[in-house]
Amino acid sequence: MELIGKSAVVTGAGSGIGRAIAEAFAAAGARVVAADLDAESAEQTAEQIQAAGGEALGIQADAGATADIEALSATAFGPPDIYVANAGIIGAPGLGTETDWDVILDVNLRAHVRAAQVLVPHWVSRGSGYFVSVASAAGLLSQIGAAGYAVTKHAAVGFAEWLAITYGDDGVGVSCVCPLGVATPLLDAVRAATDSDAAAGAASIVQSGEVISAEQVAAATIEAVQSDRFLVLPHPQVLDMYRHKGSDYDRWIAGMQRYQRSLRTGR
Repeated sequence: MELIGKSAVVTGAGSGIGRAIAEAFAAAGARVVAADLDAESAEQTAEQIQAAGGEALGIQADAGATADIEALSATAFGPPDIYVANAGIIGAPGLGTETDWDVILDVNLRAHVRAAQVLVPHWVSRGSGYFVSVASAAGLLSQIGAAGYAVTKHAAVGFAEWLAITYGDDGVGVSCVCPLGVATPLLDAVRAATDSDAAAGAASIVQSGEVISAEQVAAATIEAVQSDRFLVLPHPQVLDMYRHKGSDYDRWIAGMQRYQRSLRTGR
C-alpha cells in the first residue's frame, strides 16, 4: 500500500510500539490519529509528529469500545485507510480471575474484532483498506507465566489470519506483528513484577532474544504494510522457533516445561 496521503488510526499510541508506529506512518506520509486511553500521552504523540512536519491528531479513546472506534473513524482525516490495533496489556499472572479474563479479552482481542466490525464493511464497499494487528511472538509460541496473555495473543493472530483469508479478495490487507522482547513501558512493568509467575514470564521474554527498540518494530511494520505482507517478525529467529514447535509439538512442550523449571529454580 502507498502511504502518502492515507489516513491511519493507531491505538495505544501514547507510548512504546504504538507511538513509534504512529511516528513511522507519519514519516511515510500518512495522516495519523494517535489514540490512547491517556489523553495527554496521545496528544504528546501528535505534537511530536507535528513538530517533525507530519499531520496528526491526538485523541483519548478506549480501543475496546465500539463507540470510541466509531469516533476515531470520524475525525477530520476521514474514515481511516489503515487501522493499527496496537493497544494491549500483559494481564494478570497465572490463571487469573474471571474479571482478569474479561479485561484482557476486551483489550487484546475484542478490540480487534470490534474495530473490524466497524471498518471492514466500509473497506469492502470501496475495495481497499488495511488492518494491522500488533500481536506478539507469544501468539505463535506461548507466554510463560501469564495464561491470559498467551491465549489472547494466539487469538489475535487467529483473528488476523481469518480477516486476511476472508477479505483479501475484497481489497482488505492484513499484517500481523509478532515481536519478542521490545523496550517499552509494558516490558518495564513486567520486569518489575514480584509475583513468581510474572517474574518467570519476564525472564523468558528477555532471555529469548535481543530486546529491540519500538522503532525497529515500527520500521518492520511499515515495510510490511507497504509490501502487503501478512506476518511481521521483527525478531527473525521466531520463525525458526515456530517451525521447531510445529515439527514436534510434544518435544516442544517438554522443552518449554524444562525451560519454565529453569526460570523458577535457576537450574
